[in-house]
This record gives sequence, structure tokens and C-alpha cells, in this order.
Amino acid sequence: MSDDLPLPPISADIQRLAAEAGFDLAGVAGVADTPEHAFFPRWLAEGYGGEMKYLEGRDDAGELKRASLASAAPWARSVVVCALNYNTARPYSTHAGNSTQGWISRYAWGKRDYHNVVLEKMRVLEAHLLALCEQQQMAAPRTWCYVDTGPVIERIFAKYAGIGWIGKNTCVLNERLGSWLFLGVMLTSLELAPGLPPADRCGSCTRCLDTCPTNAFTAPYQLDATKCISYLTIEKRGAIPQELRAGVGRQVFGCDICQDVCPWNREAPLASAPEFAARPQLVNPDLEWLARMGVDEFRQAFRGSPVKRARYNGLRRNVVLAMGNSGDERFGGILHELSRDEDEVVAEHARWALERLKSREA
Repeated sequence: MSDDLPLPPISADIQRLAAEAGFDLAGVAGVADTPEHAFFPRWLAEGYGGEMKYLEGRDDAGELKRASLASAAPWARSVVVCALNYNTARPYSTHAGNSTQGWISRYAWGKRDYHNVVLEKMRVLEAHLLALCEQQQMAAPRTWCYVDTGPVIERIFAKYAGIGWIGKNTCVLNERLGSWLFLGVMLTSLELAPGLPPADRCGSCTRCLDTCPTNAFTAPYQLDATKCISYLTIEKRGAIPQELRAGVGRQVFGCDICQDVCPWNREAPLASAPEFAARPQLVNPDLEWLARMGVDEFRQAFRGSPVKRARYNGLRRNVVLAMGNSGDERFGGILHELSRDEDEVVAEHARWALERLKSREA
């Protein structure tokens, strides 16, 4: 679009349309590369992405797609970013239950996978946008909606769309809603008026950095994902490095610690979306229940849940670590059973957990 032509009036309607679709926040970002995009290849080169090879997707010319939207979607002229609050009234991981219980990240407590919930709302927004273009007798724009599945770094565009700043823990932080936010993105060939990135309000606070049990932050705003508990309990396949196992604590799927301690989350409002209401059995879940769970029960208990991403034996691996880190000698019997499990990774982690319990008793 020529610089001397006005932007489509639809720009002013985006937030209204997003609210009608059920979102709490919405904004528009441009498609130009940013300093954060320039940092991404260096981050990958340092090995901080670990086994997440999908981050390394390249276009036909060999360029990293996530390093530039021009590589991923050269037709896009604007990025619409929407955010949905998933905060709950349930406890923080820093106040987890007793030694017989583990921790599942709060984003996985609901009855439905957030990917599906957010994408459905993005489709509604997309339909509203296309209908508005038709009303204004504009040619139908090209659009592409997704949630965590496209070759872009959502939080970067969320920043430049005005949704929030990127905090020292690398999460998007909104002054009113905190960081309990799911992000949905729609690329469009419409050239819309972009928002402005908000001021960074982390200030001198370093609580998120200081409380990370595995020291996953190499510096403020920089995360080594290979040390992050969320990565270790969800993305990592096979054995978790021994030097990180104690730091995993009783987290069995994901980790909320760096968000739990953030002052901006203390006054954050609760989510209104019923899909994110917590299932009680997933809040401070019983470790023995998880450890004795069969494949069929796993599939049933976590049907439609992000927890399935850890896979059956991956979750069991995490659970035996949690038992070892609990310091609770009551887990000795089941850990002894699992030390002979047919899955060697689970068995080896159970043996480590038994030694961990013994060392804590000494």
C-alpha cells in the first residue's frame, strides 16, 4: 500500500471485533523484523532451544522462518495478536500441596486444550473481519490463524501490538492482566495501523530470575530452555540430566514458578472463560495416582488436555522424580516397583529417586 494512501478503517475495529470473539486483549503489529528477531538465530546457535527442532524450520532459501516474517509469510502485511486470560483462583506452585502431591502447570488444568479454545475464537474473529471487509466492499484479504503452531514468535508480535512487554522471565506481561495469557495470532494481507509496544515495567525486580530452581535464565530476558522445568517435563525426551533433577522438585508437567512470584500477577483478575476452570484432581495431583496410572487411564484422564504432550512414560518419568524430591519415605515401595519398570527411562529415574530419598533421610 502506498504511503500516501490511508490505512483501511478496519484498523479501528480490531479490538471491538476481538472482544466480540471473546478475547481480553487485542492489537496489531507490523511485519518488520525487530531486534528480538535478530537475537533468535544467536539463541538457537547457543543450543538454548534443545530438542525443539521445530524452532529451526527454514524456507526454500534456507532462512529461518521464525527469524523473519518475510520468510514465513511474505504475503502478510499485518499481524493481529489476541490474548485470553487463564488466571484461576487456585493456589500458586510456590504454595504447592503436601509431599504426596505434585504440580501441573495451571494452563493445563482446564477441561479443554487451550490451543483449541483460542483457535476457535480466532476463527470467529477472522469471520468477523472478512464480513466487515465485504460490508466495506473491499476485496477479501488473505488470512492465517493459529495458536502455537505457526512459524512466528508470538510474544514478539504481542509486544509490538501493544499487548504487553516481554518480562525478564521472557513471558508477555500486561500491566492489568499480568502474564497468565494465551496468545492467538492472525496474519493478514490487510495493511492495518500497528500499535505501540508498552513500556517495560519490570524495573529492578529480579524475583523471577532469583527463584528459578534450575537457574534457567542466563541473564534478564534470556532463557536457556534446556534448563527450564517446563522444557524438561514436557519437551525433553529420554533422561533428564542428573544435575537438574533435584531442581525439578515436584513439578510433573510444566512450571509456573517464575510467573507465580511476579508482582504483576498478584492482583491479576480471574479468567472468565469457563473452559479454563480447574479440574480439582489436576491441582496438586496425587503422585501415587499418577504413578500407578495405566495407559488407558492416562488417555481418559487427560483427554483433550495439553498434559498428553508429555506422553505416558514421560509423565511417569516426571512423577518418580517428584517422589524422590518429596523427601517422603512412603514412596519407597512404589519407587522400588518402578525401578524394575519395563520402560528403562522410568526405571532409571526411579532408582535415582530411591537414592535421593535415602540421601535425604541420612
